[in-house]
Amino acid sequence: MTQAIHLPTLARLSDEFEVVHVADTNGDVATSVASRVGARASTSVDSLLDDPRVDVVAICSPHQFHAPQVIAACRAGKKAVLCEKPFAMSGAEAREIAEVAAETGVPIVVGAMHTFDPGWSSVTAHWGSFAADSHTIRSSVVLPPNPRFEDFATEVITRPSRSAADLDDPEVQAALVHAGVMGLAIHDLPLVRTMLPSFDDLVVHSAHPLTPFGYQIVLTAGGKRVVLHAAMSATWKPEWVLEAWSDSSALHLEFSPSYVHAGSAVATLRSAESSQTWGPATHNGYEGEWREITAIVRDGKAPPRTAELIDDLRFAVAVADASALLIRSGQRERVLA
Repeated sequence: MTQAIHLPTLARLSDEFEVVHVADTNGDVATSVASRVGARASTSVDSLLDDPRVDVVAICSPHQFHAPQVIAACRAGKKAVLCEKPFAMSGAEAREIAEVAAETGVPIVVGAMHTFDPGWSSVTAHWGSFAADSHTIRSSVVLPPNPRFEDFATEVITRPSRSAADLDDPEVQAALVHAGVMGLAIHDLPLVRTMLPSFDDLVVHSAHPLTPFGYQIVLTAGGKRVVLHAAMSATWKPEWVLEAWSDSSALHLEFSPSYVHAGSAVATLRSAESSQTWGPATHNGYEGEWREITAIVRDGKAPPRTAELIDDLRFAVAVADASALLIRSGQRERVLA
């Protein structure tokens, strides 16, 4: 994320930001990446947080390190923290972050880029009662493997090694679907939650892993039906779509694929009487995240409410856990009475 997303984005926002410190547990990677932007390199989060030149911290580490690093950045008194999604892996971690954020006053932005996409912002500002009236929501993500896009975006120095998984093992299948929800579906789950009155009654009715990587999940929550689909394969043409329907209107958003730096979503809201379209804007959510940081730090804009971030996370964890549990049970389909 640092190499393929954030550094190219910050290069376009050089009037607002200067990259001064890059930390990575691999010293060679830290040195190489930092040298591109004339920044200091280190292998220690503490070293980065102790650097007085660092005002804003972007946390792009593996998921399990997000919560402690967000907390450390808040306690270091930084002006803002941008954390890649998910910003925690459990409700308990999220509540701890909320307590520290309230104590320190450090604003936190979660890098679910579609939340900051101008296409999404435009349609939500004009959709009236559509969110409340909608009854069915569908998120469909079809992408090649990440390295293909990463290589187009920038020169990536190194990638984590991964061993081949036994896709016939239900535990592996459950883990892959859980990871898919927390790593891929989580981009759109905050948007889905915007249209749900609540999710305390969430039930996953079916959950299937797709090969070589993906998922198909059907759930209900807040009296609405939600379908989550993702397929990642070298044979697929990229497509990232969020749709929703009410009795009288239909919403269609087509986002630019992952790692693409230009062009926002195109959002269309149709009814029998009219059709309105917003987008594409010149930038998408990757730049939108950093524009949000600018507005918070420089212009005094109110940051995202931590309670909302916690509810977004609770929703994602609930979907991931319930999907994994259904797969582990050997059912994959819940039998309805």
